[in-house]
Amino acid sequence: MTWSRALKETARSGLTIERTKLTPLIAVRGSVGVAIVIGLCLWLGNPGLAVSSAFGAFASGIVTFQRSMRPRPVLALAVAGGLAVSTFLGYLVSDHIVAFLLLIAGWTFLSGMAWAIGPVSGLAGTQTVAIMLVTVTLPTSVLGALEHAALIAFGGLVQATLIVVFPVRPWGVQRDALADALAAEADYARRLRHDPVAPFDPAPLMDARLASAVTPRQAKRRPVQLHGPRHLAEQVRPVLASLADPVVGAPLEGPERDRARDLLHAAGTVLDAVAHAVRHASPVRLPPEAMATLEVPESGPMLKGAARRSAYRLISLLADAVELTDEPVQATRPTTEAERGHLLRPSVPKLIPVALRALRREARWSSLILRHALRVCAVASAGYLLGTALPLGHGYWVPLTSVMVMRPDFGQTYSRGVARFSGTLVGVAVGGGLMALAHPGLYVSAGLAVICVLLMYLLMRTGVSVTSACVAAYVVFLLGIAGEGWEQTVQERVVLTLGGGLLAMLSYALFPAWETPKLRDRLAEWLEANGRYALAVFDLHGRPAERRPRQVREALLDSRAARAAWEESEDRAEKEPVRHRGLSLSAATSANTALATMGRVAMLLEAHLPPRDAEPSAGATAFAFELRASLPDATQAVRDREELDWSELRAVWERWDAEDESQGVALRGADLLLDALDDLAQALSRGPGGRNRAARGTQGSSSR
Repeated sequence: MTWSRALKETARSGLTIERTKLTPLIAVRGSVGVAIVIGLCLWLGNPGLAVSSAFGAFASGIVTFQRSMRPRPVLALAVAGGLAVSTFLGYLVSDHIVAFLLLIAGWTFLSGMAWAIGPVSGLAGTQTVAIMLVTVTLPTSVLGALEHAALIAFGGLVQATLIVVFPVRPWGVQRDALADALAAEADYARRLRHDPVAPFDPAPLMDARLASAVTPRQAKRRPVQLHGPRHLAEQVRPVLASLADPVVGAPLEGPERDRARDLLHAAGTVLDAVAHAVRHASPVRLPPEAMATLEVPESGPMLKGAARRSAYRLISLLADAVELTDEPVQATRPTTEAERGHLLRPSVPKLIPVALRALRREARWSSLILRHALRVCAVASAGYLLGTALPLGHGYWVPLTSVMVMRPDFGQTYSRGVARFSGTLVGVAVGGGLMALAHPGLYVSAGLAVICVLLMYLLMRTGVSVTSACVAAYVVFLLGIAGEGWEQTVQERVVLTLGGGLLAMLSYALFPAWETPKLRDRLAEWLEANGRYALAVFDLHGRPAERRPRQVREALLDSRAARAAWEESEDRAEKEPVRHRGLSLSAATSANTALATMGRVAMLLEAHLPPRDAEPSAGATAFAFELRASLPDATQAVRDREELDWSELRAVWERWDAEDESQGVALRGADLLLDALDDLAQALSRGPGGRNRAARGTQGSSSR
C-alpha cells in the first residue's frame, strides 16, 4: 500500500462514526461522579481545585468503560491512584524544566510499556501522563500539590463508590459475552445449512472465556446461568461442523442432507433462545417447531454412521444447555472444589509478577511495545519543549495531544490523529461559540462541562472524532471555571492540537514498527499451534486409553490464541504503507484459508474422539509420529521462506489408507489435513504462478 492510500484509508477510518449500543445509565452514573467532585470543590470556593479534581474523576470514569473483565471499582481506584502519584511528582519538579522533562520522558516510557500488560493498562498509563501535563500548570505549593493529588484520588474514589452503590446490570459483562458466544454459534449453525464448510470466528468464544474468569468471592455469587452454558457452547461447535461436513458427516445431497439442514436450523433457534435467556436473565422460550425437529422421527433415524452420532450428541448438548440456563433469575449455587481453582482471576498483588514478566518479554529491540514506548517518550519530550518555546501559552497541549493519539501500531495512530484534530475543531467551535454568546458564569460553565462529560460517556464507542469533540468542549468549559478567556483557549487548542497530532504522525514515519515483516513469524506460530492441536487429537485416536482430561483443550486454546495474533497482525499489515517482505497479501490470504481449514479438520476429529476402551489405531499413531517430526522443520521453513515438503507425511497416510479397510473418521480427517497442508505449501510457494496454485488449492479444499 502506498503512503497516499494508507493516509486516505486511516483518515476515513478515523472519521467513521459507528452505530453502537448506548449505555445511558452507566453514562449518567459516571457524569454524576464528575458533578459531585466539581460541585464540592466549587462549594469550598476554589475553582482551581475543581478543575484538578474534575480531571481525576473524568479519567477514572473513562477507564471503567474499557473492555475489561475486571471489577470496575478496581479500575477506577487504580487509575485515580496513578493520577494522584503522577500529578504530585509533576508538581514537585514543575518549576525546573530539566527535571520536569526527565520526569515526562521516564513516565511516558513506562506508560508506553504498560501496553505490554494489556490495552486497559496502556490506556490508564496514557491518562496519567495527560492529566499530569494539565494539572501541573495550575499554580500551587507543595502542600497545595498534596491537596490536588488527594482530590484527584478522591475523584476516583467517588466513581468507585457509585459503581458499588448503584450497580447497573450486575454480571452484565459476563452475560453479554456468553450470550454473544451462543448467538455466534447460532449464526454458525444457520450458515452451515447453506455452506457445509463455512468459517467460524472463535473471538466470541475467547471473550466468553475471559469473562468467565472471576475472583473467589465472585465465584460464590455467580448466577447459575453463567456456570455451564459456556462449556457446552465449546462442545457444540465441533459437533455442528461434524454434522454438516460432507466428508465426515451427512452426504452433500439427499434425504440425509435435508435432515442435517433441519437439525442445524433447529440448533440455531435453540442457541438463540438460550443466548436471549442468558443476556436478559429470563426463562428459555423454545418454539414448538424446533422441539419437534429435535425429536427422532417416527419412521426412525434418517442419518447413518458418524452423522448419526453427531446428531445424537447435538440433541443431548442442546438439551443440557436449555436445562442449565432455564433456572430462576436470582438462582445461584455454590462452587465445587474443582470450580474454585478453575478460571479464577488473580488478585491485584498476584498480577504484579505477571506484569513484570510481560514487561521483560517486550524488552527487546524488535518489540512493537518497546518501540512505541521509545517513540512516545521522545515525542512527549519534544512536544513539551516545542509547546514551551511557542508564544501561545498552554504549550502542554502539544505533548498531551501526541500522547493521547499515539498507539503501538500505525493504523490507530494515524486514524486517531485525524479524528482527534477534526473532533477538536468541532468541540472548540461549539464550546467557544457558547462561551462567546452566553458568557456563562461559574456554575453554568460547570454544568456545561458535566453535560459534555455525559455526552462523551454516552457516545464513548461511536468513534474517536465524536469523543474528541466532547472532550474539547469539556476542556473549554472547565478552563472557563478557572477564569481562562474562551478566545485564547479556542485558538491555542486548535493550533497546538494540530501540532501535537502532526508530531505523533511524523514520529511513526521516522521510527516505525511495521507489522508486515513479522507476518511469516505469526504464520509459523499459528502453524505450530495448529500442529499441536492436530497431534493431540490424533494421539487420542491412536491411543484412546492414554487420554488426559485437558490434553486437547489446552492445545485448542493455544491454537485460538495463535490465530487471534495472526489476524491482528494481518489487519495491521493491511493498513501499513510497506511493500511486502516475503509474504504478499494474496499469499497471506491463501495461507490464512489453509491454516483455518487445518484447524477445522482437527476440530472435526475432536467431535469423534473414541472412548477410553476403544481399540488403538496404529495408523493414527504412525501419522501423529510423523507429523510431530515434520512440524518443527515446517515452521522453520515458513520463517526462512523455504518450500514446505509434506511428502513423507503423505507417504505415511497412504500406507495407513492401504492397511485400514474401515476407512474411519480419523483416516478421512488425516486426508483433509494433508490437503490443507498442501494448500499452505502452495500459498507460500516462491515459484511463478504460486498465487494461482494457492487459489486453486483453496477452492479444492472448500469443495471437499
